Amino acid sequence: MSNNNEGTGAEKKKRKRINFSLKRQIVSEVSCYKISISQAAKKYEVSRSSIDYWLEKYSTLDDKKAYMSKKDELKKLKSRIEELELIKDFQQDLIAEFEEETGLELSKKYLPDHVAKEIAVKRNALKKGN
Repeated sequence: MSNNNEGTGAEKKKRKRINFSLKRQIVSEVSCYKISISQAAKKYEVSRSSIDYWLEKYSTLDDKKAYMSKKDELKKLKSRIEELELIKDFQQDLIAEFEEETGLELSKKYLPDHVAKEIAVKRNALKKGN
């Protein structure tokens, strides 16, 4: 009986050695949003946790500022989108109520089709509620 583990699936996955310049290249690509961490992991066949570690260890202050400012910008934009969606819904509710009360369907005439359809749905919901 041999004492080797061939064919048993117990072999350790060989780790790919990544040189410093390639690590910096990966960090740079991720920091500048040229590629996501997941895409870099797949492209360079390394783990996402390794890339996270390299980002922390090898990022320059400028890289970190750029990376964080992009993250902050995305958070602000997502927040603004949510705010605008609430405003849009409120305005559509007002228009639907106005049209229901007056019998005028001005949204069909003055607004894009997809918005007019959303308002029509809200107006119909108002009719069913009354």
